[in-house]
Amino acid sequence: MKILIIGVGGIGGFIGSFLVSGGFDVTFVSREKRFSFLKSNGLTIESELQKIKTQRINVIEEIPNDQSFDIIINTVKLYDFDNVTSEIKKRVRGNFLLLPFQNGIYAEEKIKESFIETQRLTGAVAQISAYVDDNQHVKHVGKLATFFVGHYNASENNYLKNFCNLCQKIGLDLRFSKNIKEKIWDKFIFLSAYSGITTLTEKTIGEIFDDESLRLKFISAMNETYELSRKYSVVFKIDPVESWIEKIKKMPYEMTSSMYVDFKKRKELELDWLSGSITKLCKYYQVDCPTHYEIIKGIKSKLIF
Repeated sequence: MKILIIGVGGIGGFIGSFLVSGGFDVTFVSREKRFSFLKSNGLTIESELQKIKTQRINVIEEIPNDQSFDIIINTVKLYDFDNVTSEIKKRVRGNFLLLPFQNGIYAEEKIKESFIETQRLTGAVAQISAYVDDNQHVKHVGKLATFFVGHYNASENNYLKNFCNLCQKIGLDLRFSKNIKEKIWDKFIFLSAYSGITTLTEKTIGEIFDDESLRLKFISAMNETYELSRKYSVVFKIDPVESWIEKIKKMPYEMTSSMYVDFKKRKELELDWLSGSITKLCKYYQVDCPTHYEIIKGIKSKLIF
């Protein structure tokens, strides 16, 4: 089974380490200093689950021309997603499954537009906190490292199921979901509020929920995304907002979003693909979302340095 992993950050590096150590034929695509480091030093993940050091990996700087792969795992940031999707379509031949581990719903909807073949319409969700540290190692925070994949139109896919089973055998917790849309939207409901409010207020999740007005603003942002999900015929077994409120009570007080970390480092943000996509879709479906408009306006006013 040939696998192409595009982006070797926290998610791509974590998944790729397990796949390589498990004997899969994996090619990584990375850029600039990250590529140079991986080419010379290999890939290392540091985790409470286990430490994996792979001295040599097959890493290249561009998606290869006229090659075929069984599975393509795309983990790039949303602002790079369109260009990468276009390159995949131009360069990779044959049939393949494309697993997009991006935040939000933009990636899956874009794939629907870009690829006619329904077997490629898969969705993916990562439940993990992982990043590349100053030593260029993948640092996994905590013990949660669960990944969900499934066919986006809810049909069966035995090939994908088999891949999940193989991953479980090598210790990678990749699970097949029959309702991947629910998983994607459930995460998006939390993440859109979490990324937006932490960056807007420049506070941790604990500080936000200690402040009643900020707590209500956070919940309002989640409710707006939940209301939008109804327009996509997403059905939840339990109220996702109430479920997230309970989960947040158990989160570390100092926890904050990667978007806020990027904001502090003056890196490009995924704002336009998170709260930005919510406001656009809410306008189209005539759903009120004043909190997400406030998030966009407030954060963008700070970006004028």
